[in-house]
Amino acid sequence: MTTEMIEKFLDSKKDKELPVNIHFKERNMVSGLFIYGSDYNELKSKNFWRIVSKMHMNEWLQTKNGNLAKIYNGISFTKLTEDKHS
Repeated sequence: MTTEMIEKFLDSKKDKELPVNIHFKERNMVSGLFIYGSDYNELKSKNFWRIVSKMHMNEWLQTKNGNLAKIYNGISFTKLTEDKHS
């Protein structure tokens, strides 16, 4: 997916604190939260996205520990959907 497609989806989300399902071309889906940190704009300009998986989301919401996040390349995304099981 392009940066613009990802940003359009994220901008349309009502609640930025709810996880998103990220579907990939060559790996299993990941449910997680896009992180709007100090490097968000720099990463976005390169189509990279810092995401905390759903498994670590509660800890991240409490601590804001950046080590819980991973960086993903948006070009490998095939689709973004809202996580209905949050």
